[in-house]
Amino acid sequence: MRDDEEPTELRRGRHETEDERADRLWGELLQELRVAQTGVQILFGFLLTVVFQPRFTELSSTDKDIYVVTVVLGAATVGALVGPVSFHRLVTGRRIKPQAVIWASRLTLVGLVLMLGTMASALLLILRVALHDTTALWLVGGLVLWFVLCWFVLPVWARYTNAGKD
Repeated sequence: MRDDEEPTELRRGRHETEDERADRLWGELLQELRVAQTGVQILFGFLLTVVFQPRFTELSSTDKDIYVVTVVLGAATVGALVGPVSFHRLVTGRRIKPQAVIWASRLTLVGLVLMLGTMASALLLILRVALHDTTALWLVGGLVLWFVLCWFVLPVWARYTNAGKD
């Protein structure tokens, strides 16, 4: 062992090639997408059926507008979260997996932001119908803050506080 090397047991991080790292990151990303896609696809499926329910005609104009926004956000979310799969399929064999991982990660992050919007608008619609008052806005606002904390603030905080430790 050279003097400038750390003993093996003290090394941190992985020692992998760029391609090995891209393969690992791609696998991790696919697992994350499986979790996100399942929930979004179930929610979107339910949203598509709402318009065919007899009580839909009883919704106020505002509630119908919220419904339309929710469906559009849901469709955009599905597009963003399925996008990495299509991206991978179309660039497979081109030896650009490291770049594909970067773009797929960006699409996934966009999908998470869109999922936040979808969840918020779906909750707003449901709680407006259930409560018939402004309590719905306060509840949705609190839940959106909770989602932002769990999905974005805590990971960014963990990333920031652990920067440079490897």
